[in-house]
Amino acid sequence: MKVIEVSNLRKRYRDQLAVDDVSFTVEEGEIFGVLGPNGAGKTTTVECVAGLRTPDSGTVSVLGGLRGIELREQLGVQLQSSAMPAKIRVWEALDLYASFYRAPADWETLLERVGLAGKRDTPYGKLSGGQQQRLSIALALIGNPRVAILDELTTGLDPQARRDTWELIEQVRADGVTVVLVTHFMEEAERLCDRLAVIDSGRVVAVDSPSGLISQVDHRQRVRFRPSAAFDDAALSALPEVEGVSRDGGRVEVTGTGNLLLAVTTALAEAGVVPADLRVEQATLDDAFLALTGKKISA
Repeated sequence: MKVIEVSNLRKRYRDQLAVDDVSFTVEEGEIFGVLGPNGAGKTTTVECVAGLRTPDSGTVSVLGGLRGIELREQLGVQLQSSAMPAKIRVWEALDLYASFYRAPADWETLLERVGLAGKRDTPYGKLSGGQQQRLSIALALIGNPRVAILDELTTGLDPQARRDTWELIEQVRADGVTVVLVTHFMEEAERLCDRLAVIDSGRVVAVDSPSGLISQVDHRQRVRFRPSAAFDDAALSALPEVEGVSRDGGRVEVTGTGNLLLAVTTALAEAGVVPADLRVEQATLDDAFLALTGKKISA
């Protein structure tokens, strides 16, 4: 079931076309990523989806066309620029947000779910970056939404706090909430997202799963190793998975597709060769984005 349908969305700010003919759909129960560099139009796109901005043209349908208070009751939103007053305490923020909904979640239970039960009375300004982001997710979920839009939640976090936030987002989806995740982190998109809309300069350049985007760029894998003994390259080049075998000093590089690693290691074992310093490389989401846009995203 499609819970979000965006068709030919356009939004201009004076002389800048921020969103240019953007179209995509989001399926119920998935984590759908909106991936692109800063300034690509990601936030404007999701603000139009959330009803926070009015598009100049195009259509947006959320949960079958809900609008107004009915939409706000079913849609949780936490934007990148969101912040709380420094002195407001965690419980006060949750209690305030709960008052905006007719049937809010129990915020004390939600506080435990996001790992902030021990910070109940802590002022917002005293929370770490990771704790502030956990509170942001809790505030997006306080209305028991069917869809949550989370915009660049892990920007500025240290690696451990970022991974903790990823785990929390996965728990949110496991609870049945559809998540729209705006990000410019490739590792984040590749780990969390079922599908991605790649946005560059206000346009969608591709929509696919992370693996699908990568496969559009390069199906090939590379296996590199140092052989323990001499062997004939033909033992590997004859394999159906292998496209090429090359040598650089004492290192061998094998390129190919399919289950290349298993094919290579099996053939080497049959030849009595042990592959030392074995490494497997394949195209990444970074490579796919570069191929699709001609740009690299800097974290």
